[in-house]
Amino acid sequence: MRVVVLGAGAIGGLVGARLFQQGTDVTLVARGEHAAALAAGLVLEAPGETVTLGIPVVTDVAQLSWDENTAVLLGVKGQDTERALTQLTVVAPPETAVVCMQNGVENERRVLRRFPNTYAMCVMCPASHLRPGVIQAHSAPVSGLLDLGRYPSGVDDRARELSDLLNRATFLSIARPDVMRWKYRKLIMNLANAVEALCGPEGRGSDLAQEAQREGASAMAAGGIDVASVEEDRERRADHLQMRNTTSGGWSGGSSWQSLARGTGSIEAEFLNGEITLLGALHGVATPVNQLLLRLALQAASEQRPPGSWTIEELRAQLAR
Repeated sequence: MRVVVLGAGAIGGLVGARLFQQGTDVTLVARGEHAAALAAGLVLEAPGETVTLGIPVVTDVAQLSWDENTAVLLGVKGQDTERALTQLTVVAPPETAVVCMQNGVENERRVLRRFPNTYAMCVMCPASHLRPGVIQAHSAPVSGLLDLGRYPSGVDDRARELSDLLNRATFLSIARPDVMRWKYRKLIMNLANAVEALCGPEGRGSDLAQEAQREGASAMAAGGIDVASVEEDRERRADHLQMRNTTSGGWSGGSSWQSLARGTGSIEAEFLNGEITLLGALHGVATPVNQLLLRLALQAASEQRPPGSWTIEELRAQLAR
């Protein structure tokens, strides 16, 4: 299998780097300063390991050749999926396998409109991308848990092959026919991302984050969505992810926190908290916390505010209006 990583940020860069290290044919697709830095080598920082990897990198999928053995690992944020798909559809054969390594549950639907061989991946992988050309992996010896399967359901030889590759590359991966159950559980957890981004690290475990997650669970239940249980998730995670410092320090925050820290001007809240506001509206469930988090996260990204620009008390005051 040849792998094209479309979006070589924290997750895409780490997965691409680890696959490259174990001998897989990998090409990274990146933009701007990050792409320029990657051309000199991807710097991978992991606990007890800092290496520079000469992984091929391009800035446009049109620069690549395509065949039936090429799989695309889609690592862009949800707000960038449409642009990436527009470019990919022009050059990639329709039978190309596209694996959604993103948070949320909407990306797979968008990909499936154009590529029938769509796969979902549930990513549990603490990684950071805060500087051009540098990817930090914060867990060792297991870098992350990357379960995957066909979308909307099922497992085939390609899923099993990719899972085997990942298992040889410092990840733990299971090919699951019901992978979307696990992505919905991950979505509930990701509803805390906006609180962490807006209020800093203390926001992730706050009562407000828990309220957002309760709204998410209620909206999914009202919609009849099958979600992996808390107990299933706890059993899957076990103690596999062991957080340790890299040469640049420890893990500072999740994907939304990192978007604000880098001043990217965008954030994936629409496909996390926004998914819950949509489900709530469709099924008659009130979601005031997620509505507020969505609005403020988009505002923070647009105004390029740094992480931690609000306090929990300020958010609660807005809810009380």
